[in-house]
Amino acid sequence: MRIRTILQASLILALTGVSAARALTQDELVARIKAAGYTEVSDIKSTAEGTVAKAIKNGKQVRLVVDSSGQIKERN
Repeated sequence: MRIRTILQASLILALTGVSAARALTQDELVARIKAAGYTEVSDIKSTAEGTVAKAIKNGKQVRLVVDSSGQIKERN
């Protein structure tokens, strides 16, 4: 019975694309944002949309959202 439950959970995770990997720490998140060309990362908050932050790119302040897959997107 327990093996069946584990297999069902694994199948659900695989079908939904949810990763069982651990979440990024704040330091890892900042490092990933900086590696993407942003500086002065601040105001990091977790939301339903993902992790949001402020940063500077090309001398301009931008708002970012990092989704559960680690993709960084600028937000208006």
